[in-house]
Amino acid sequence: MAEILVGKQSDFHNGERKIISDGEWEIGVFNVEGEFFAYENLCPHEGGPVCRGVIIPKVEEIIAEDRTSRGRRFSEDQIHLACPWHGFEYDIRTGINPIQPKLRLKKFEVIIRDGEVLVVV
Repeated sequence: MAEILVGKQSDFHNGERKIISDGEWEIGVFNVEGEFFAYENLCPHEGGPVCRGVIIPKVEEIIAEDRTSRGRRFSEDQIHLACPWHGFEYDIRTGINPIQPKLRLKKFEVIIRDGEVLVVV
């Protein structure tokens, strides 16, 4: 296995991403509240550049006791990545699509070593 240097940990601000390429892989690396996640920049739905998509909090339906909708709100703890081609969303921490769990992004291990962010391919 090889390691790809992404950059210095201090250069990544919360919510930021970097797209890297080593010739074989194009990978999106994300900083979410100090945790780093890396995924292949390929949406399993139809091959879109998923890592270039919008990063948004998960939208949650507010359901009343009588099972009627009371509107929507943004999640306070779940963040999604939405593919720019068709809007398919994936949990940024797991890479799993919340509607179709069999749809998942290819995840790569991220290592922080001596203040540098590396991706294992």
